[in-house]
Amino acid sequence: MEEKETSDGAGPHVKEMMERMSATLTATAPLPVKTTTAPRRVLSIDLLRGLTIALMILVNDPGDWARVFRPLDHAEWNGWTITDMVFPTFLFLVGAAMVYSLSARAARGNCRKSLAGHLFVRTGKLLLLAFVLDYFPRMHWTTLRFFGVIPRIAIVSLLAGLVLVATMQMRRQAWVVGGIVAVLLVGYWVLLRWVPVPGLGMPGRDIPFMGEWQNLAAWVDRGVVGWTQHWLHTGALYRKNSDPEGVLSTLPAVATTLLGALTGMWLRATRHDRSEISTATANVWMAAAGAAAVLLGELWSVWFPINKNLWTSSYVLVMAGWAVVLLALLSSLVDERRKPWPRWLNAATWPWFVFGSNAIAAYTTSVVLVKSALYFHIGRSTVWAWVYFHLFAPHHSDKLTSLAFAIAFVVVCFLPNWWLWHKKIFWKM
Repeated sequence: MEEKETSDGAGPHVKEMMERMSATLTATAPLPVKTTTAPRRVLSIDLLRGLTIALMILVNDPGDWARVFRPLDHAEWNGWTITDMVFPTFLFLVGAAMVYSLSARAARGNCRKSLAGHLFVRTGKLLLLAFVLDYFPRMHWTTLRFFGVIPRIAIVSLLAGLVLVATMQMRRQAWVVGGIVAVLLVGYWVLLRWVPVPGLGMPGRDIPFMGEWQNLAAWVDRGVVGWTQHWLHTGALYRKNSDPEGVLSTLPAVATTLLGALTGMWLRATRHDRSEISTATANVWMAAAGAAAVLLGELWSVWFPINKNLWTSSYVLVMAGWAVVLLALLSSLVDERRKPWPRWLNAATWPWFVFGSNAIAAYTTSVVLVKSALYFHIGRSTVWAWVYFHLFAPHHSDKLTSLAFAIAFVVVCFLPNWWLWHKKIFWKM
C-alpha cells in the first residue's frame, strides 16, 4: 500500500502503530528489519504490578475482618470498590507482559508449537503451586477447592496465551484479538441474560437477573463441584452456592487478559527507537482509550451491572479502562525518564519495583504466613489473633488498628521479596 506524506499530527502515525501492533509477535524468526531494534523495558508495567500485589495483600489481610474501611472491602454484590480493581488489574498486566515474553521467545527461534508447550508447562506449575497452597499446612482432601486466585491466573493466562500464539502470524493480529474480546464479552452477556437456568427458569422473568445464586454461572459451578464430589469425593465452592473464580466467569476473565495483551502490543509498538509516536503521545492515546473503556463499561452497566463475583462484561471494561489509565500515568512518570532519577522518585517507586519483580513469590509468602498464623496457636488464641490483639488492639479493635495490622503485614511480606531482589533472584513460572 502506498504511503502518503503528511504533517497531520499523530493520526496517520497511530494507524501505522496499529498495523505494527498486529505484527508484534513472530512465529519462528526474529522480527523484520524495520522493527529489529529491541523495545525499551516498560518500567510502568513492573511498577503497576508491584502496586497491585501490595494492595492485594493489604486488602486480603486486615487484622479484624469485622472492622474494615469500606473502600478496602469488596462490594457485596453489584458495584465496585478499589479492592475490586486488584485482581482484574493483575490479570490485565499478565496479558501485557505476555506479549513481551512470547515475542522474546519467538525472536529466539521458538516455533508456535514450542510457545504453546511453554504455556502448558507454566500452567502446570501454577496449578501445582495452587494445589500445595490449598493443602498447606494440613491436607483436607474432601474440601479441596479447584477454583481460586492462582488457578484462575493459570487457566486464563493459558487461554489468552494460546490466542496470542494462534494469531501471531496474522497481519492484523490486534484487530483479531479485539474481535475475540468483543465476542467473549457480548457472548457472556447473552449467556447470563437470555439463557434459562435449568430448574430455575428465565433470568428477569422467573428468577432475578443476576441473583446471587440464581444465575447460570453459579449453576455451572454447582454442577462441576457436584460431579467432583460424586466421582472424586472432593471439591468445594468459595460460597455455599457459587464461586467468584468459577468456570463460566473464566470467559470474561480471558477478555480482561487479552485487553492487557492489546495494551502490551501498543506499548511494544510505540517503545521502539524508530517509533514515529513519542512516549508522551502514546500515553495520551492510552489514557483516552482507557477513559473511553470506563465510560462504555459504566454505560453497559445499566443493562449488565458491574459485578466482580460474576466478572460481568461491564466490570471487565471498567477495570481494564482504569488499568490503562493508571499505566499511562505511571508511564509518564517513569518510562523514558533518564537516570539517575531524583531521590524522591527512587524512594517512591523502589518498594513497588521490588514487589513487582516477584509478584507470585509475594502472594505465596502472604498465603503461607496467613494460613500458618491461623493454624498455629499461642495458648487458646491463634497466632494471628494473639499478635493482633496484643500488639495492635490491646484495648479495643477498630478500623484503624485493623488497617495498621494489614500495613504491617504488607511490610513483613515485603522482606522476603527484598532479599530476592538483593540476591537478583526472580521467581518466574
